[in-house]
This record gives sequence, C-alpha cells and structure tokens, in this order.
Amino acid sequence: MKNPWLSYVLIRLGLFFGVFFVLLLLQFNPFFAAIIAAALSFAIALVFLDRQRDAMSEAVAKKLSRDSSGRYQDDLSSEEDRILDLEAKADESDAGPNQDGKP
Repeated sequence: MKNPWLSYVLIRLGLFFGVFFVLLLLQFNPFFAAIIAAALSFAIALVFLDRQRDAMSEAVAKKLSRDSSGRYQDDLSSEEDRILDLEAKADESDAGPNQDGKP
C-alpha cells in the first residue's frame, strides 16, 4: 500500500479482531477476550511490524519537516500561504482611507 498509516492500522485491526474472534470461539468472556486480544495484538505488532512502523514514522517526519525559515515544506501549506497573502492584499485595497481621511 502507498499509505503507511492505512496499512499499519489495517494490520493492527486485523490482528486484534483475529485474536478476538479466536478467543470468542474458545468460549472466553467477550470482555476478557478484548483485553487479551489487545495485549496480544500489541505484542505481535511490536515484534513483527517494525517495517510498517518505520515507514509510518518516516511519513510523519516528512509531513512535519521544516525548512531553515521554520516553515513546513508542504505543498498545501505553501498554497495556503499564497491564498492568505492574496486575501490580505485584497483586504488592504478594500479598506480605503481611515477615519482620519488618510489612506
């Protein structure tokens, strides 16, 4: 999958529900089956999902990386900055003269 968040979450949910349903088939109480399934799926994911977890952390680091000026290096944020600058210029030109009569 291209999205590391989606693959990691789906694998973790699959692990949880797989263990949960096996425990329910073994006649466990649903409450305790959920607790045991959560603990086992966490342990399995911690041991075996290193690659997916690393890919997810790289995606987060890339998304939150900043350049030397402290701004995010995101295409959407640069587009948002451009739109906000255009709106600020439009507001300045619409404001006209102040109450003092000065521009």
